[in-house]
Amino acid sequence: MASTITNVVFDIGNVLIEWNPENLYRKLIPNDDERHEFLTTVCTPDWNVQQDLGRTWTEAVEVLSREFPEKTALIRAYSDRWHEMVPGPVPGTEVLLSELKANKTPLYAITNFSSEKFVEAQDRFPFLKTSFLDIVVSAEERMLKPDVRIYQILIDRNDLAPERCLFIDDSLPNVETARRLGMTAHHFKNAAGLERELAALNLIMR
Repeated sequence: MASTITNVVFDIGNVLIEWNPENLYRKLIPNDDERHEFLTTVCTPDWNVQQDLGRTWTEAVEVLSREFPEKTALIRAYSDRWHEMVPGPVPGTEVLLSELKANKTPLYAITNFSSEKFVEAQDRFPFLKTSFLDIVVSAEERMLKPDVRIYQILIDRNDLAPERCLFIDDSLPNVETARRLGMTAHHFKNAAGLERELAALNLIMR
């Protein structure tokens, strides 16, 4: 029986490309306790998410450097050496993305991402430019997943029926919002699990 799913909506960070501040800060702060303290009290997730909401990296670094002047070099590295947090594509998922594209599956993305860093990521990983019919970037919309409104932007902009969409994300709250909207949703752990899901939905052949 044919699947009713015709569209696939990807998250990007830690689904298609890896991202982890530890990749950089293990080099800069070798001591585990000191590094943990820095990433939880200085360059915190809450500070970083403001860039995903549209704050510029210049402002972000300036604001935090005024608060922690003795940490300025480490703070600036978060922006200047951002690519060292991103070692490469998530193993296996670029192949699945290419297979879906070859099968003429309409592909979309919703990502919590800084506008500035997303442009850099697209330059580094060309498949982020060439694979998708539309990408909703949180910084451009000034809202984040799992806010239902950012999903609705993609749905409305592309006249999508949620029940005909598979949504893929490594964050369970983001997955749960997609399901509430009527999408089929896959909580991403690794490419092997996603491959099984895509095959079960007849989106790829195995």
